[in-house]
Amino acid sequence: MTPSDAIVVFSDGAAKGNPGPGGWGAIVVTPDGAVTELGAGAAHATNNQMELTGVISALQYLRSRPGRIALHTDSTYVIRGITQWIHGWRRRGWTTAEGKPVLNRDLWETLLALVAARGRGGVAWHYVRGHADIPGNVRADEIAVGFAAGQPVDLYRGALLHYPIAIHDLPDDTSLPAPRANRTSTAKAAPYSYLSLVNGQPARHTSWADCERRVKGVSGARFKKAVSAADEAAILAAWGCTPAQLR
Repeated sequence: MTPSDAIVVFSDGAAKGNPGPGGWGAIVVTPDGAVTELGAGAAHATNNQMELTGVISALQYLRSRPGRIALHTDSTYVIRGITQWIHGWRRRGWTTAEGKPVLNRDLWETLLALVAARGRGGVAWHYVRGHADIPGNVRADEIAVGFAAGQPVDLYRGALLHYPIAIHDLPDDTSLPAPRANRTSTAKAAPYSYLSLVNGQPARHTSWADCERRVKGVSGARFKKAVSAADEAAILAAWGCTPAQLR
């Protein structure tokens, strides 16, 4: 859960052709209710370079602003790199476990310095699944893609009260997915039901397609798969609802 006094950041990157024309976007929301959108393009870049640049640019913007940062990105590369891989890279003189030079070393060193400057626990990393209708991620992607395509992007700077994006509509689970190599070969648990929450009204669906139709494009909507009756009840409780309210 994101602390109420944390600075919320969403960041994303894009590259047309990978490598090719690139762009990055970031959204910074401070506890005093101010929203700042950031973004820029690059003539030639990879997607990973743009993902790193978006995060770096947001942290540079906040360099003189104290407080904890809750940083949301759909890049497992960025999160695993800064929280896991970077320690081994530094011990090996910025080489990978295979002995190859680490790609984008300059960006990683810049990011490491920015994170270290905020102190232990100063930046909390949150993974959000891309293209899952999470408002902050959708908007950061729009900014990044717009700059990558060379299109004009109207960046918002102003009060959260007037910001058209439900930026605090965050997923319940922002933990990293298991690394692909560590995933078991057993089948995923079959869904018991799909749940949605729209305007305070929960509903049960037998298929993901039905659930998606109800929540897609609806600001503040929530959705989740339940794998058992107990799981379903727990999800509803977390939403402040009861099974009796289900449609």
